[in-house]
Amino acid sequence: MSESAQKLRLGALVALVVGSMVGGGIFSLPQNMAASADVGAVLIGWAITAVGMLTLAFVFQTLANRKPDLDGGVYAYAKAGFGDYMGFSSAWGYWISAWLGNVGYFVLLFSTLGYFFPIFGEGNTVAAIIGASILLWAVHFLVLRGIKEAAFINTITTVAKMVPLVLFILICFFAFKLDIFTADIWGKSNPDLGSVMNQVRNMMLVTVWVFIGIEGASIFSARAEKRSDVGKATIIGFITVLLLLVLVNVLSLGIMTQPELAKLQNPSMAAVLEHVVGHWGAILISVGLVISLLGALLSWVLLCAEIMFAAAKDHTMPEFLRKENANHVPANALWLTNACVQVFLIITLFSASTYLSLIYLATSMILVPYLWSAAYAFLLALRGESYETDAADRNKDLIIGAIALIYAVWLLYAGGVKYLLLSALLYAPGVILFAKAKREVGQPIFTNVEKLLFAAVVIGAVVAAYGLYDGFLTL
Repeated sequence: MSESAQKLRLGALVALVVGSMVGGGIFSLPQNMAASADVGAVLIGWAITAVGMLTLAFVFQTLANRKPDLDGGVYAYAKAGFGDYMGFSSAWGYWISAWLGNVGYFVLLFSTLGYFFPIFGEGNTVAAIIGASILLWAVHFLVLRGIKEAAFINTITTVAKMVPLVLFILICFFAFKLDIFTADIWGKSNPDLGSVMNQVRNMMLVTVWVFIGIEGASIFSARAEKRSDVGKATIIGFITVLLLLVLVNVLSLGIMTQPELAKLQNPSMAAVLEHVVGHWGAILISVGLVISLLGALLSWVLLCAEIMFAAAKDHTMPEFLRKENANHVPANALWLTNACVQVFLIITLFSASTYLSLIYLATSMILVPYLWSAAYAFLLALRGESYETDAADRNKDLIIGAIALIYAVWLLYAGGVKYLLLSALLYAPGVILFAKAKREVGQPIFTNVEKLLFAAVVIGAVVAAYGLYDGFLTL
């Protein structure tokens, strides 16, 4: 098949953005949010998230248009702005975040199937891990058949999973009770939640998790039929998903109280709808979630392989990850990704990791790539690079870049020290691939500044390793 026939149109790019954002997170949102915050804090948190994530979406749109030569999105911006090691770290962190998220999806998928087949339990039993492994390799061989074919299947599953979500929103809209919603707006009857500021901070990692994938179109920028479609797909996808998320979360708080929602088993949307319409509601949401997760798995397997492939093309990653098969699929990157997923699935069996602990770790890994993308957009506007004839656009993008950067720093603070240290533990081993890539092009491994950055990562990794051994840190 010719390379031009493999190009992706606007619809496929939007489906990749929506498909990668609407995975399992939205189906667990009522419980995940209620575990940390009550109504008032939830509304403040969504307002911060909407502004922060919208500026990040604009950052990806601006960079796609102003730097059309930078393919591969997230990591390419970090490399162009802050050097090779930061570029590599962004690609590495994004890649780990993506496949760790897939491990979380497998756990949630089989936890949902456990509703019908108790043998799968919470998604981390022996039967669940065997089932997840079979499914993992089925998706792997499907993707090997071609990016465009996989993107087409993703478009179908994206449309299919919208049906139960829209039905949930419509039914809950008519069942919404204002007295339940306003009963304890600031969560004062539940001292465990802490202050409103604490509640907002604690819900932040969940809000980032449900938006990961916002940069999906920029990762595939080299495969887009029209370059301008990359930015459009990012904004259309963001607005669609924001509306869905806020409606699902806010309407649930008018159906059941915060303490009731916090106790639900995931996928908590199923229990909320069951509360309104009975048992068929739980079945509808569970079936919708299975379809949604299968589609999201496909999106993220594509994204994982593409980020490694794009990074290998410009020597940020070693050369062996550049190899494509006859269908223009980065085969070696795909094998490496899914081998890591397989290893972590087995680890899940022994550590009994839950969906929530996996997604917190996956989210913390992506905060650094987001930070560097926002910083690069801000830097471009500050220097006036590519704005020679656009003074008005430069001022606007300077403000957007500054807000996105402040939001990215706030997220690192909200994530807390624990996840920063655990991230360092996962970032440190990446230096092996970085050194290999540098050797292949005959360059020294680090600059002097990069040596200091790497030393900080190693110190964080050592502290995290000791913390896991000593027990003051847990996965």
